[in-house]
Order: sequence, then structure tokens, then C-alpha cells
Amino acid sequence: MKRAFATSMVLLASLLTAAAATAAPAPHPLPVALDRYFDNDGIDTAQLKDGNFDGSGHTFPSEALPTGRIVVDGIPHQFPAHQGKNNVVALGQRIELPKGNYVSAHFLLASSWDGASGTATVHYADGSTTTAGLGAADWYSGSGPVSAPYRYTPTGVDQHPVSIATAQVWADPKREAVAITLPVTHPAEEGKSALHVFALTMQPVTHGKALAVRGARSTTKIPGRGAQAVEATVVNLGDTWLDDVSVHLNAPGAITVKPAFVTRLAPGEEARVRIGVTTTRKSTVDGTVVARAIGARAEQNAKFTLGVADYQPTDASLGTHESPYWFDDAKFGIFIHWGLYSAPAWSPPGEQYAEWYWQWMQDPKNAVHPYHAQNFGKDFSYDEFIEQFTAAKFDPKDWVQLFEQAGARYYVLTSKHHEGFALWDSKVSGRDSVDLGPKRDLVKELFDASRKYTPQLRNGLYFSMPEWFNPDKPWSGHGPRNPYTGAAEPYTGYQAGRDFVKDYQGPQMTELVDGYDPDVIWCDIGGANDSRRVFADYFNKAKNRPRPKDVTVDDRCGIPTHDFTTPEYASYPNTVVQKWEASRGLDPRSYGWNRATPDHMYMTANEVVDTLVDTTSKNGNFLLDIGPRADGTIPEIMQQRLRETGAWLRTNGESIYGTTYWSRMAQQGNLRFTVKQNEAFYVTSLVDPGSRLVVDAPVPIKPGDRVTLLGHDQPLTWGWQGGKLTVDLPANAGQHAWVFKIGPKQG
Repeated sequence: MKRAFATSMVLLASLLTAAAATAAPAPHPLPVALDRYFDNDGIDTAQLKDGNFDGSGHTFPSEALPTGRIVVDGIPHQFPAHQGKNNVVALGQRIELPKGNYVSAHFLLASSWDGASGTATVHYADGSTTTAGLGAADWYSGSGPVSAPYRYTPTGVDQHPVSIATAQVWADPKREAVAITLPVTHPAEEGKSALHVFALTMQPVTHGKALAVRGARSTTKIPGRGAQAVEATVVNLGDTWLDDVSVHLNAPGAITVKPAFVTRLAPGEEARVRIGVTTTRKSTVDGTVVARAIGARAEQNAKFTLGVADYQPTDASLGTHESPYWFDDAKFGIFIHWGLYSAPAWSPPGEQYAEWYWQWMQDPKNAVHPYHAQNFGKDFSYDEFIEQFTAAKFDPKDWVQLFEQAGARYYVLTSKHHEGFALWDSKVSGRDSVDLGPKRDLVKELFDASRKYTPQLRNGLYFSMPEWFNPDKPWSGHGPRNPYTGAAEPYTGYQAGRDFVKDYQGPQMTELVDGYDPDVIWCDIGGANDSRRVFADYFNKAKNRPRPKDVTVDDRCGIPTHDFTTPEYASYPNTVVQKWEASRGLDPRSYGWNRATPDHMYMTANEVVDTLVDTTSKNGNFLLDIGPRADGTIPEIMQQRLRETGAWLRTNGESIYGTTYWSRMAQQGNLRFTVKQNEAFYVTSLVDPGSRLVVDAPVPIKPGDRVTLLGHDQPLTWGWQGGKLTVDLPANAGQHAWVFKIGPKQG
């Protein structure tokens, strides 16, 4: 039996080798010259400074950007020089293409004044068209692969990263393409969102079977069992389906312990794969990622860093850290804003953050200023709310079980907000919940409950880097004072005369790392910090334990290091390849509880689900916030919305958890797309599709495939009409969002 098996494997290998030898070569990407379309000067030198990327005189610094031919995510682009015009603002221009058959158009682009997007149109020689969304995050808030650590202002330098992102637009490989029309956004004017295109590369298709490998790289991620992850993207550049694609790494000193495997790949489709490797030594070597399919073979050479070295407190070392796979796959988390602000808990509903109550008090023009005087008195200091922050009804077990019922995979608790009141037993401050108020270590109680009752939940902590009124380094410019008289007030628990960063902020972050072992550190505001030291220690302690784990940090810690970006009460208009997380409250404009907000103003379950689906389709996570009361109870409307969301996820969660974005597009009208590799392709309709779903997109489906509606067991009737996929629906199909699962028949 063993000899027969071995013989059959040798025969199979020889057949694969012979088939690969006759496969078509993968066609090379084709950069398209955009010089004649350039109408904006967005890249400057330190000497010149005559550009105006965003309409207000800000520009990218040429000294920190590449020029000429560059490769981004495996695609070659011709990046413009800084002299003269160097990008085109998307205003509906028609970009002529070298005539050819293509599977995709790849862009380097950025937005000014918030994310910008619109519809791009591919034109074909026969007069037909296809459309897809094209957009990018704001250059100031995104985390694109082409980036600079600063930007030029009209008068100097702003030490804040700016970046250029990637995006794809699909093309029909069966038709000869001749042009692409850009979306219509705004001119590059102050206050108007504009989409800027820096480079365009077309990916041709070939007849027959053709496979390509792109973006092969080593990572510092730990997928399990001591392995290190190597990532790559495999792309089908032929016009027929590819089956049984295996991917592994050939490199001196590397052992592929977990090859990647893709069961099938439609024409024009790509799959991002993870290869597990081990090594006997830490080194940087030349290696090759090899992909084989029935009838095709491809490889990519690259340098790989084998072994994950200890992190050093430098930007270069910390910058190798990335979001963990568990975080990429989790998709849904619960944010918890709970602190002294939960006692007054008031702001005009839908207008401002209730957790900023102390700051709003300072402004006579803000509604909180007269509200506080009327309801508490002008002599009632903010710190007197400490006695009202009792946590008397706080039940951590109930909390974490509610998060579990909501379908969340992680949570993030505000360990300390801008008011400086810590919810743990801080040894470097007396301004905490053990010495004052509840006299309880609230962080410890919640983490202990989670690890006991909901061990699958990951535990995270929010930490405000500055404090509004800490006398050692007040963010607001002054220590606490009576907003009505100007008289100085105490900063309760304050221990005077320290270096705020080195003796207070940094040590507090270390207390959280050492004492509570969080899976997520979610900083806020940034500013002066000791984050490099803290995070080198944090990352090393996580990876060097007997059972290593991956931890993650956000982009607000005051240093370039981050694993994900964090748009707030906002989203990105299209797929952002670098990991991101959208956050917002169930409240229309507050993270902390606002007693003035009526129930009807909270997000509905339908809105929560739609936001989760939309965010997931664009490679984001959704961190949904709740604001408990000062006594530790969670308002009933919040509990209801979480349980309603969990009910939807129990039926439809497979289209969310563990999925990735579709490279061809994130959305089309009210439709959103996600992919679960080797399992299924999902189309989610945010509105009731009625009796028939119609999808005008290159869905990877072939004859014999099965289409089902999650929540209904029976396969649905599907077909093609006018080049569009149609699916007939059963009666009473569901609510909130309708998820269609596409995949091969089982068995």
C-alpha cells in the first residue's frame, strides 16, 4: 500500500510538472503614463515649496518619497517626480489605455480633506462598460504603503505621517479595454474632499492557465505552534479556473511546516495566503515563494527575515510589528467608555462627546457650562463626581457574557480617559479607582471575569496619553480650576513634582502591560510619550512567553508604530489594504453615556449590522462603543442593541468572522462582498432584495456551484441574465442584511 501511494504521488508530481511546463507565462503588469493628465503639484522639496496638494498649501515631501519605477504590493508603478505637476485630481477624466485585455487596473492614490471616492468606468472597444468604486483614505489619516513621516505646510513642517494608498478596479478580461474614466470628486480646494491619482498600472490577461505570485514577504506574525508567517498573494492571470494551488517557501534555513493551499481560483481572482515556516537560526536570506497548480506554476524571489528578533525601542524595529491574525479575523469588538464622566453624563444629544464633560465645562459658550452651574452649582468641582462614581452594581461577569451574546470577539475598556482617573490599582498615582471612589480594581475584575467565563474574548485597554489638567503637563495648558471663578482646584490623588512622561505616563502604561497582560493597547491623542520603550517591552513579553501570543496597538500612541488606523465616527470609502478599525458609539455622537439621549436616537440593530458588514467588506474591524452608568449598569437600550446584533451574527457570522476583503471590489450599490478562502464567497445585501438578487460584478461562480441564503437550508435557483448574476429568493427571507453564500457543492 505504501509503495503504491508513493508511486501515485511521484506520478502526480510528474504530471503537475509537465502541465506546468506547458502553462502560459504570466503577463507582466503594464504601467500607464499619466503625465499628460497631471493637473496638481502635490510633492515638494524643502527648498522649493511651490506645491499645493490639498488647496491649503500642504504637500508631500519629495525627500521621503520614491521616484521612478517602484513596486507596491507586487505591482510595478511609475511614480512621478516632484518637478511640475505630479498627480491628477479625479474629476471624470478619461484615461486612454493601450488596447488590450486586462483583469484589473491598479492605482496609487490619496485623498485630501477626508476620504474621497466615486465610480470608475472601464470602456471597451465594443462600446460597452463596466464600473467599480474607486477611492482612498485621507492622506493624513490613512496608512498606505507609500508614506512619508511628515508633510510640508505653507510655513514649515508638520511632523505627522502622510501616505499614498493602493486600489484596484476590475476589468472584464473577455473584452478589449480602451480607457478608464476616473470618478468625479472635487477640485483640490480647502475643505473639499478630492481624490488624487499618482500612478496607474494595468494587469493584462493571457489565454489558458497562468499563475503569478506577488508581494512575497516574511512577517513577525506568529500563527501558532512556534511557526513564523510568510505571506504572498497568488493571482490567476489566465482565462480559465485554476484548481489545487499549493504555496510554499524555498529558502536556506527555512522549513515550510504549513504550506498554503487554495482549492480553486477564478480568472482574475487573487488569494492572500499565509505560509507557516520554522528556522534553526535568525537570519536574512534570499528565498523563493513557489506556487503550483494543476497546469500552472509561478514563483517570486525575495529577501526573507527568518526568525522574529527581540524588538528594540526604535521606529525601525517596532515598525516590523503588524496586526495579529486573530485581530484581522475578529472583525467585531466592544468599546467601553466608563469613568467619572459617567456620573454627570450630559451633553446636548447628537452634538458632542458626553465624556468630555470636564473640558466642556471650561467654555462659557458650551451648553455644559450653564448646565453644570444649574444642576450642581458653580462651587461643585469636577472631582466631586468621584464619590458618585460608585460602580455599586458593576457585575463583570454580566458584562463579558453580554459581549459574548453580542457576537464580539474582543473588547476595549477605557483604563484612563483624559480626566486622568485610572480604573486600576496604579502605584504611581493616587488618582485611581482603588484609592478613591469605588475602591475596586475595575480593570482586574473585568479581565478576571473574561478569562474565567468568556475565555475566547480578547481583552483590551484604552489609555489616554495626555491628561487635560494634570499639573505636571496639562494638555489644556493649565491645572484644574473653577470654570466660573478661575480659582485653583485640587487634582485629587495627584503626587506633585514629576516628569509627566517618564515618571507617570510611561510607568502607568507599564503597569497595564505587566499587571494585566492586555491583548490590545488602544492609545489616544498621542503627544509626548515613552511609547517606544513600553511597546518594545510589550511585544517582547508577548512573543517570548512559553506559549507566545500576538498583541496589537493602534495609531494614537504618539509614535509611527501602529498595527491599525482608527477612523472615529467615520469609515473609509473603499478597501484599505492596511488594517484599520472604525469606532463609534451606539449613541449618535458620544462614547460615554449621555442621559439626555432618548432611545430613538440610538443606532438601530439594522444600522449596527450594516456598519459591521460595510466595514468588514473594506478590510476593517468595527469597535462598537457602549457607555455604562456610574453605578456599572449598562443602559437597557444598549443591551438590547447588542443582543439584536448577536442574533444576526449567530445566523450570518460566517460571512464576517475570518473573512477577507474581495480584491475586485468592496461594494456595489447596496451590496457588499467578503471572501472566506477555500470555503465560500459572500454577497450581502444591505436592503431587502425582494424576490430576486441581481449582481453586476465578476462573482467567482461556475456551473454546478451552490448558492444559499444564510438562515435557509435549501439551495437557491441562480443564473445569468444580460451578463449579471441573478438569484431567486424564498419568501420571508430575513431582516437587517441578507447574506448569500456561493461555493461548490459539498460531497
